Amino acid sequence: MLTVKAFSFNPVEENTYILYNEKKLCCIIDPGCYFTEEKEKLKKFIEENTLQPIFLLNTHCHLDHVFGNKFIYDTWRLLLHIHEKEKPMLDLAPASGQMWQLPFENYNGEVVYIKEGSEIKVGDDEADSDRLEIRFTPGHSPGHVCFYDEADGFAISGDVLFNGSIGRTDLPGGNFEILINSIQTQLFTLPDDTKIYSGHGPMTTIGFEKMNNPFVKLY
Repeated sequence: MLTVKAFSFNPVEENTYILYNEKKLCCIIDPGCYFTEEKEKLKKFIEENTLQPIFLLNTHCHLDHVFGNKFIYDTWRLLLHIHEKEKPMLDLAPASGQMWQLPFENYNGEVVYIKEGSEIKVGDDEADSDRLEIRFTPGHSPGHVCFYDEADGFAISGDVLFNGSIGRTDLPGGNFEILINSIQTQLFTLPDDTKIYSGHGPMTTIGFEKMNNPFVKLY
């Protein structure tokens, strides 16, 4: 079983997630910690709960989701895992930071590419590992992915689907039609009670968004 811990970081109020299991193994997803106190808050939670970070994952690489990648690597030596189509966004992030007057040091270590349809296994025991299915959900960015935990009934959706809204498509690599297709084929096919932990804002569920989201409402 994976427990979800959320933090709201940086001036854009991005949601950073730590997923951890009973064995104290954890994944860090979209570390948006920008300020020193935010980095210390994340580190303190991990240390106080005696967690062992084993994966650094990005749903996508817009600047507010990657601010803390280098800090995570420097602290725990975790290699960054992203979809290969998201690498240009990672490379563009520092320039975006300058544009938004939020300069930062980008992650420059080895990148591990993850593929849609594969799984992230949190644990060494094949039979006892917690699993995150990788769902390819472009539209907000070219290589965006969501991480779906079927056993625990939740997905980390990044900036694809929000409570009552969807991700922007006016940024580089964005496409409205592709984003809507991603939501309908990769998220709205999940059980209605699936919890959605978004990149910004509060948690929601698939069933609620199907009925109420004005961008993708199903009648």
